[in-house]
Amino acid sequence: MDTHSQVLLSLNYCKNMKFIIFGSDGFIGTHLCDYLEAKNESINHIYKLDLRHEKKGSKFCDIRIPIHFDIEFPSNSVIFNLAAIHTTPGHPDNDYFETNIKGAQNITNFARENNINTIVFTSSIAPYGASEDLKSEDTLPTPNTPYGISKLVAEHIHRTWQAEDVENRKLIIVRPGVVFGKNEGGNFSRLYSAMNKGYFFYPGREDTQKACVYVKDVVRILYETALNEPHGVSTYNLTYDPAPTIKNICTTIAEVTNLSPPKIVIPSSILKIGATVISILGPFLGKRFAGIHPARVKKLMISTNINGHKLSQSSYKLRYTLEEAVRDWHQDTDKTGLV
Repeated sequence: MDTHSQVLLSLNYCKNMKFIIFGSDGFIGTHLCDYLEAKNESINHIYKLDLRHEKKGSKFCDIRIPIHFDIEFPSNSVIFNLAAIHTTPGHPDNDYFETNIKGAQNITNFARENNINTIVFTSSIAPYGASEDLKSEDTLPTPNTPYGISKLVAEHIHRTWQAEDVENRKLIIVRPGVVFGKNEGGNFSRLYSAMNKGYFFYPGREDTQKACVYVKDVVRILYETALNEPHGVSTYNLTYDPAPTIKNICTTIAEVTNLSPPKIVIPSSILKIGATVISILGPFLGKRFAGIHPARVKKLMISTNINGHKLSQSSYKLRYTLEEAVRDWHQDTDKTGLV
């Protein structure tokens, strides 16, 4: 099939379709809504659902309870399940299970009740577990955190839904590395802030690999896989191939934002002790040290060596290199930094 025919097929498939976005007000959800709204004018049915419902046009939805709406959804509609408790550490263990597992159950039940046959589920690389070993989509997941466990269980809940009607139902599972971009407010933003203030040092080593991906690539891939993947189950790791090292990331950020790259490596034993002391004394001093936590420091020193080869060989391959992504993000913030 030529490109023109594929475009016509996609537009025909989208006719009267509704895009139902659970977690529409989050970081990725906001970018996905912007992306969909910028698409062809015939794609104009976007249903935004979020617990916070702070953004224009979004509606309240708590995925921890059964989901019902007095609206008819065409069977060719697409559900994007982005809603999750994900910051680690940061929540009691049960919060990850209650939101991520119950949410998967309630969203797949919603799909059943409305005869919706396509779900795109944003999982995580957390189900692979912490290890230096290279991991692909075929690697046996061995999660070792409540978040990773909850995401793996959620994947299986979605797989059960698809297996009930294998000829008609489509499930796309994406496992992104650290997603960065405008309004991220997470790992990359904290890294830039620390570099900008001159107090970032390499934690234990310079060669730690960190699977990561630009948010604009993520939302494009969510959309394109929803329209173009065949019925069945498709799984993609979303990350650069190979995953960059922390030194690669710091050097790139420094070059783009005109900062000095970090040069000092602090031994891991010193970092762990320092982070523990700060996390204990902080509350007594009435201070909060964002990003300084023993578990978070430990995470910094372990590679997330995730294989992005399958994605790189597909039609959905990343369009931004690491440098292009950071530069584009910098442009989006009017070159005032990375926020």
